[in-house]
Amino acid sequence: MRDRSAAPRNDSNVERIALPVTHYGNTIMDKICHVYILTNKNHTVLYTGVTSDLFTRVYEHKEKLYKGFTSKYNVNKLVYYEEFDDIEEAIAREKQIKAGSRKRKIELINSMNPEWNDLYDNLEW
Repeated sequence: MRDRSAAPRNDSNVERIALPVTHYGNTIMDKICHVYILTNKNHTVLYTGVTSDLFTRVYEHKEKLYKGFTSKYNVNKLVYYEEFDDIEEAIAREKQIKAGSRKRKIELINSMNPEWNDLYDNLEW
């Protein structure tokens, strides 16, 4: 499990840093990325996102480091995620999930996490 002391602190000086990209010929090899679904305490709100650092991104949602939809609606519980080797595939999958119905998102969550537990604490690094 990843050391949580390495997570960003909640202060006004937090900045997003671009991740390094390695070039091989005409292709770009990115880090592993994830598409994820978050919900709130009562499971009434669903949020779908994509990231190249799932642990840090969910931490940012939990700590409300950025103002927006997830901080406004207290969406901070990781209930679903998929892993990708290619960012473009991950973005396409994010768009596909977002375009789907709430019922389909619930089916995805139930297929991986029928108890709707917060998966954040069990992420392996």
